[in-house]
Amino acid sequence: MNARTLYERLLDHDGPYEDDIDRWLAGPEAPGYRDRLRTAAVHHTSWWADKDAGGQRLVEELYALSRVADVLLLDPQLPLYLGLFTALGMAPFESAARFDPFLHEIVEVERAEDPQAPIEILDVRWPGLMLGELLFNRAGVRVRAGAAHAERGVADHFPLYWTFHRAHRPTCDLSHGWGGNSQWRTDFRLDYRTAGGDLLNVAEAGSVDGRPDLGHYRDLGPEERLLTPAERRELLRHRCLLRTPEAAGELAASPGWERELFPYEWRLPDGEA
Repeated sequence: MNARTLYERLLDHDGPYEDDIDRWLAGPEAPGYRDRLRTAAVHHTSWWADKDAGGQRLVEELYALSRVADVLLLDPQLPLYLGLFTALGMAPFESAARFDPFLHEIVEVERAEDPQAPIEILDVRWPGLMLGELLFNRAGVRVRAGAAHAERGVADHFPLYWTFHRAHRPTCDLSHGWGGNSQWRTDFRLDYRTAGGDLLNVAEAGSVDGRPDLGHYRDLGPEERLLTPAERRELLRHRCLLRTPEAAGELAASPGWERELFPYEWRLPDGEA
């Protein structure tokens, strides 16, 4: 039982997908599969670094499941999306009272007249999913915001990183451009909401110490260095930029720079939540 198999079945036709999902969930390996997913539910012992316990394979399996979620959100087929992932032990959420970049992915921006107006959720397009402390998928939201916080045409159109596919905007994913087998060795981004605070992009499979600290200027490419520290943190937190960068003129000298960034190994400086 693996999510790549389900993903490929879903791509074989345009739906309905109920029978494919039901057969996959009814497989004899399903109980063990759910137990395996629960290993990732708590940030505690750096489970992803334990190769003997299948940490690398589980990170890749979570990535494959995220591709399944992408397919079900294209239509969208929300009952199937919720049915599948709740059956796997995930908890849906909408949390529409206050915008939170950990929980919410901006789908559409309505410009507020006051440029200083904070980001306000207008409606939820799809619910998010948590697996214990682990964020599996953010809720998609339509928002209203002043230009000082989120610009229409940027926050909802800038390439969305750590994402394979969205119907409404370009995406950038480490699997893009790889072959039929190699792409499935992509790591799932691990974000945890814990009692001690949020942990973003905590570690790559096989690494105990985590990814390079975003605070280390030497780890950045030339276009990334043109982003301000606040813009780089914005990209890590939101998985996209929300406003035109301050160095837009200089960045324009590198056509397509928006898709050439490499934030996949970024993490916040130690002690910064």
